[in-house]
Amino acid sequence: MFREIQKNCSNLIFTNICVGISTRKEVVARKLKNRNCLSQRWCYFIAFFGLGSLLQGCSDNAPRPAPSPHEVKVISVTTKTVPFKIPRLAQIESSREVAVVARVSGFLDKINYDEGTLIKEGDVMFEMDKRPFISLLNAAKGELEAAKARLWTAEANLKRIQPLAEADAMSQSDLDTAIGEQQAAKAAVFAAKANVTSADLDLSYATIKAPATGLTGAAEQREGAYLSSVSESANLSYVAQLDPIWVNFAISQNEMEDYQRQQDEGLITTPTGKKFSFEIVMADGSIFPHTGYLDFASPIYDSKTGTVEVRAVVPNPDFHLRPGMFVSANLLGAIRPNAIVVPQQAVQQSAKGQAVLLVNDQSLVEERPITTGEWVGDGWIVENGLNEGDSLIVDGFKAIRPGMPVKALHYIPKAKSGDAKSKTGSPKADSAAGK
Repeated sequence: MFREIQKNCSNLIFTNICVGISTRKEVVARKLKNRNCLSQRWCYFIAFFGLGSLLQGCSDNAPRPAPSPHEVKVISVTTKTVPFKIPRLAQIESSREVAVVARVSGFLDKINYDEGTLIKEGDVMFEMDKRPFISLLNAAKGELEAAKARLWTAEANLKRIQPLAEADAMSQSDLDTAIGEQQAAKAAVFAAKANVTSADLDLSYATIKAPATGLTGAAEQREGAYLSSVSESANLSYVAQLDPIWVNFAISQNEMEDYQRQQDEGLITTPTGKKFSFEIVMADGSIFPHTGYLDFASPIYDSKTGTVEVRAVVPNPDFHLRPGMFVSANLLGAIRPNAIVVPQQAVQQSAKGQAVLLVNDQSLVEERPITTGEWVGDGWIVENGLNEGDSLIVDGFKAIRPGMPVKALHYIPKAKSGDAKSKTGSPKADSAAGK
């Protein structure tokens, strides 16, 4: 029995050991399976990212597309006839500035005008004490009457002696004396008349009138002052005529020679008969409503300044222009045939001077030096450097340089109205902009 119990126990232990071994084998197999799955997942992960890196490397080595060319706006250079203006700095001068002086000596009695105001020709400005001149006039008139009386007596005496001398009742000497006395009396009458006229003039000079229509100056003498006609005290004031007005300016020798050169080259055409007109530009930029004309040019150059003095006459009916004013002016009449005018923004300042940027036939940016002239409206006159048909860049200068490929677009100027906006043209390049 004991042996049976021992045998059963041995079988039971063996069975448990077998079960334990079997269970452990299953656990180990399960772990191995899990480990194999994890390894397989890592392989997939590594393969995926390895393929991505390979694809990325292939993408980096692939050629990139070329960037699109920079867009610029161009105009086609054309020629046209434009007026040729010669701007000047000028000074206004009265066309007739007359000094008011005392012609006779005496005391100043009245000042009859408002200083600095407009006065008409013939208006009374000053009055001197007239009493001395009236007295002198009366004395001259009395002397004239006395001379006339002496003439009457001489003529009556001659009438009596002449028949007696013809009848030999009186000597020829008596006749000659009578004739001489009559002629002397006649001459005395003439002299007395002249004295009356002189005294009458002196009396009229005591009333000093405006010699012209214009602005008056300040009175240099006051009431009660003694005026001497032969000293500085005779200067009383002045009157400056304002209509018409003179405008004086100068032209240098270099400007004259340059104008003559351009005229010889056909760049400038002078008006028929050299009848230049003249306009004045006011301080606010407006044009004076009346146009003048040139009436004088000095035949010689000033030895100190090397300039020629020129004068224009301008109507000034409203007396807006005053003597001494400095104004801007334009000499008009000449024209520039076949002139090239470019917008101001197209002209660049380079190290070598003024230049422009063009688009050539290969659609490349080209820099070209130019020589500019005067302003015409909002543009420059280009004297040298551009040809008709050139494609001139006027907008889109940022980030471009000579030799750079660009895409040319037709330029449309901004609308003049304040609310209008600028518009770009068609993406097609202008025919003159290059292919």
